[in-house]
Amino acid sequence: MGFMLDKIEDKVEFVEAFDLKTLEKRIDEQIEINKALLLSVHNVQHQATFHPLHNKMLYTAVVHFKAK
Repeated sequence: MGFMLDKIEDKVEFVEAFDLKTLEKRIDEQIEINKALLLSVHNVQHQATFHPLHNKMLYTAVVHFKAK
């Protein structure tokens, strides 16, 4: 049985929250986690939409990480 290590080159993560402060906190947490994998933020895209069941805004973000 062989053992092979591969380096992660790209990683995309999705984050959502009902307020911007929580969204920013969750993105910061993911950035810290991915620093251990030697990944840095390449691009962030965000969007806001109305969530009818909760009757408030839902904020989402896509964070693209790349190897340093």
